[in-house]
Amino acid sequence: MTSLGEDLLPSTRRALLHRIAVAQRDGRAPSLVAAVGRQGRTAWSGARTCVDGHAPDADTQYRIGSITKTFTAVLVLRLRDEGLIDLDDPLEKHLPGTGVGGATVFQLLCHSAGLGAETPAPWWERTPGSLRPEIADVLGARPHMHPAGHRHHYSNPGYTLLGSLVEAVRGVSWEEALRREILEPLGMHRTTSAPVAPHAGGWAVHPWADVMLSEPAEDLGIMAPAGQLWSTAEDLLRFAAFLAGGDDRVLSASSVREMRTPAAPVEVGGSGYGLGLQIVGCEGRVLFGHSGSLPGFVAGLWVCEEEDVAAVALANATSGLPAATVAAELLNIVVEAEPRIPEPWRPLPEVDDELLALTGVWHWGTSTFTLSLTGDRGLQLTPLGGTGRGAAFTYRPDGTWAGQNDYYAGETLRVVRKDDGSVDHLDLGSFVFTREPYEAGAAVPGGVDAEGWRGLGG
Repeated sequence: MTSLGEDLLPSTRRALLHRIAVAQRDGRAPSLVAAVGRQGRTAWSGARTCVDGHAPDADTQYRIGSITKTFTAVLVLRLRDEGLIDLDDPLEKHLPGTGVGGATVFQLLCHSAGLGAETPAPWWERTPGSLRPEIADVLGARPHMHPAGHRHHYSNPGYTLLGSLVEAVRGVSWEEALRREILEPLGMHRTTSAPVAPHAGGWAVHPWADVMLSEPAEDLGIMAPAGQLWSTAEDLLRFAAFLAGGDDRVLSASSVREMRTPAAPVEVGGSGYGLGLQIVGCEGRVLFGHSGSLPGFVAGLWVCEEEDVAAVALANATSGLPAATVAAELLNIVVEAEPRIPEPWRPLPEVDDELLALTGVWHWGTSTFTLSLTGDRGLQLTPLGGTGRGAAFTYRPDGTWAGQNDYYAGETLRVVRKDDGSVDHLDLGSFVFTREPYEAGAAVPGGVDAEGWRGLGG
């Protein structure tokens, strides 16, 4: 057993250790390693094992399965940011002859290309990749299960295609691009395509008896971009810190934010999926990350941006222990016990009188809103009373603002002035906001009744 975490209270450390101890026992996993990161550094790590006197630690490799997909997505977003591809490009533009028709890079990233979930038999996770040397062997005779763009349907072959796209555009192997463009810049020296000691062995545990069976660790070949990687809890916390804030050596903060924005419709009750990242609601918070599994291993990685906390759980059992759930629970333990202390309030560095004059109460019809000034000339529209559509807006060089979320995402907010230069109204995607409800003389669509407001007898 190991337990590190001098940054956390003793009661929090004990709660974390208790959770992984229960998880390892109830999940009947040969071993379990977990770690929690806070503010970009490891705050705690711990392990449980069935082997007396020996336990893995945060530097022990486990196979991480589909968390590999997030790495592949980062490589693809790098190509887009460099102008080498567009996410709306059909895959066939860069990788002709695949047989996936007009499926786009974007659709492949968010699993909405309509491709099948798995390869043709035999089961790709438990057989050598040499059995499927070509893309045609991965897709089979009927690659499409659904029309492209119509629904979220998780696809392992889809990420094989994205890995092949990286190779075609970069002119190097997926493994080489991964090492050079992500692992080395982020200092993830214990993340590899093949296991490097110390590493855990993969096991299947009998469902009705406490006995184990060794699982094969196959090289997945062309399927590697969907689930090949081995990593450690420590390395995955480094990756989590990158996913939370970006790193210009790898991918900008705006691009990683794009990755964790829901991008495809999901089934009722399902979690969201961005570009290589799962998005889930948990205890009133939004987490992003990914789960992973391959025969002998389960893994989970979650990040809460608001609280700046990340958690990893890795186990070497084919099933039984829900590593992704455990990771989320560890994150919640820390957030509930030791919520993030906010930064001190500070005034804006400077005041723009014209912007300041826009703040205060505005009306859309008879609905009342407040407009607040934020940093970098941004604006925040908030419904008064809690009902209505609010949004944050960022300033554009042309003097307008762009909506950043929800209904108004991408919509333009602009100030409409009278001939004398004074403000007449705000226009938000054709919605007119005035200082008074249905203000007389303002450019309200449909006009304002000249007789004005009246009572029942008016």
